[in-house]
Amino acid sequence: MPSTTLETPPKPDTALSHGLKQRHLSMIALGGVIGAGLFVGSGAGIAAAGPAIVIAYAVSGLLVMLVMRMLGEMSAAYPSSGSFSAHAERAIGPWAGFTAGWSFWVLLCTAVGLEGIGAAKIVTGWLPGTPEWAWVALFMVVFCGTNLAAVKNFGEFEFWFAALKVGAITLFLVLGALAIAGVLPGTDSPGTSNLGDFLPHGSEGLVIGLPASVFAYGGLETVTIAAAESEDPVKGVASAVRTAMWRIGIFYVGSMAVIVTLVPWDSKEVVEKGPYVAALDHLGIPGAGQVMSVVVLVALLSAMNANIYGSSRIAYSLVERGQGPRALARVSGGVPRTAVLTSCVFGFVCVVLSYWRPDDVFPWLLNMIGAVILVVWFSIAVAQLRLRRRLEREATGRPAVRMWAFPALTWVALAGMVAIFVLMARQPDTRVQLYSTGGMTLFLAAVGYAWQRARARS
Repeated sequence: MPSTTLETPPKPDTALSHGLKQRHLSMIALGGVIGAGLFVGSGAGIAAAGPAIVIAYAVSGLLVMLVMRMLGEMSAAYPSSGSFSAHAERAIGPWAGFTAGWSFWVLLCTAVGLEGIGAAKIVTGWLPGTPEWAWVALFMVVFCGTNLAAVKNFGEFEFWFAALKVGAITLFLVLGALAIAGVLPGTDSPGTSNLGDFLPHGSEGLVIGLPASVFAYGGLETVTIAAAESEDPVKGVASAVRTAMWRIGIFYVGSMAVIVTLVPWDSKEVVEKGPYVAALDHLGIPGAGQVMSVVVLVALLSAMNANIYGSSRIAYSLVERGQGPRALARVSGGVPRTAVLTSCVFGFVCVVLSYWRPDDVFPWLLNMIGAVILVVWFSIAVAQLRLRRRLEREATGRPAVRMWAFPALTWVALAGMVAIFVLMARQPDTRVQLYSTGGMTLFLAAVGYAWQRARARS
């Protein structure tokens, strides 16, 4: 039977703090849309799909909006640091919460290591001769320390990181629009010359670009995790979800449209330098490419910070619900410090593997997390489908956030996810990711079910 009682209210001295202010949550929501996947990973999508990457980002963006709306509805009704994991447990059963939560924890911890490696590569490019591992270690220590301190420190870091990212991408969009219009001094409008070959690799290119664009949106879930430690969780979640549409439309779809209009899709610089740096270099704005490299570095560091935070809170919530080792639930000063340290250690192990076993273990790990975000989104949709009726029975007033056109759009979202799974199964590279993630998911589901049965008997 689905669980109806989740996290037991902790004692005051062991509870998470509520140190995040509304301005922190608003900027985390805004900056969370502008992640490392957008700055770094979008180049591969452009190379695969050409100018049609705009369609891929628009379609996957619509799916993300539906997922965020569903997650927002549940998080506003049942605020929890476990977010979707707690909702899956409430709607489906403890095994489902266990599976969604621990698979997402593995994803976030691995991403911490990957982002540390990416940030170190940028810095060693500026300071040749310095060892990459030393920079990774420095970043890990800094953000581990930040997350071990009060949660407001995490909020402050993310507030300023997000402000810089939002300012940079807004300026990029303005400069790009001026260049396209032909009014930017020293540049000629490209018109539609770079858009002529809209589908250079046919529908197959679009098929490859679609999953790539989906994974670029990963990280939006952090705001619903953080909301549980804010001053007003319901208001924070409602505000973040309601502004998701225009943020995704402007930052993702808008910037892809600017890039493919300004720069030939098959330019080597798009993949080698990154699409944003390539676009600014193409405009010939002095130093603009280097400035954007700094912004990409900030995006990577911001993602490290957010993923350490998110992984520690997911682990804490799982353990509080009896789905993990009790040691991870120890809270000091309103912070689950053991969970923070464990997440950081796992992330650093991933970094070590990237140097020690770059040809076998590390690629296997990357494949294993390749489709986790889709598994999480699928659990969100199923949970919302089952919880909505219960919410309507329990609620005394109108919910702060409501899913549009329920249940039709929930079913549309589920069908969209199934379609992406099918598309992944058609391509050799993504097929390996799909099967590896599927194997991990089935293993965690089996462990979670066994854990559930053992608890029921005890």
